[in-house]
Amino acid sequence: MSHHVKESAEGLEVLKADCDQCFGLCCVALPFAKSADFALNKDSGTPCPNLQHDFQCGIHENLREKGFKGCTVYDCFGAGQKVSQLTYNGLDWRKDKGRAQEMFDVFPVMQQLHEMLYYLKEAMNREEAQLIKADLQGLYETIESLTKLEPKALLFLDVRVHRAQVNDLLLRTSELVRKNQNRSKKTSSSFLGAKLRKADLRGSDFRGMLLIAADLREADLRRCDWIGADLRDTDLSGADIRGSIFLTQIQINAAKGSRKTKLPPHLKHPKHWVSSKI
Repeated sequence: MSHHVKESAEGLEVLKADCDQCFGLCCVALPFAKSADFALNKDSGTPCPNLQHDFQCGIHENLREKGFKGCTVYDCFGAGQKVSQLTYNGLDWRKDKGRAQEMFDVFPVMQQLHEMLYYLKEAMNREEAQLIKADLQGLYETIESLTKLEPKALLFLDVRVHRAQVNDLLLRTSELVRKNQNRSKKTSSSFLGAKLRKADLRGSDFRGMLLIAADLREADLRRCDWIGADLRDTDLSGADIRGSIFLTQIQINAAKGSRKTKLPPHLKHPKHWVSSKI
């Protein structure tokens, strides 16, 4: 890979979930409804029946088989351990029931802040974005400082304001990364079930797009922007996605693919891709 398209995963590890350091917050704080993604209904604040006493998932290795596919496509970006170990100093919701609901309310706020940090860090790592690296670094430090606020202050944050600031810089980063590519025109916000096998889609902007069940087998998807794209059951078998920006492991987990799918270096092939033919 040439020097100017070098990708780096530097700093992203600290923005990944560490369930061993979390009090199972996503398994308690978040609600879900019985569907193709979840085998049962669960209200916010109610522990999932699969959550064990040590805050680990009792069916973690078999979530898809047990009807909890939705759990495999969720990422707190490290917010769980931040809330558990920093915001609440290691005191879990079972021991401090008086603050349990507050902890559950703080968690999704922290998740949003950590998601912003993840994307900003990825942008900072791109050599194409060096012209705005100082701006990215400054905003990263600002958002990071917010994650250290006391619980009540976190609950009063207007996350939308900070998200708008982050979004502006991410858009500029995307333009720099996708510059001089064969950028196809966005004709729709939805590519549900689209037949795009072997298509040349280099440098495309898939930001916020619905690509559910789209056929992108063997497509050229290098240097695309994937932020917020819905890739549930999108077939990426044999596709080349190298050099892409703002593509997460969770999006990859939600898609279909094969060992021949070429991914950015910080992402890995999910286990359920093993059986793919291409």
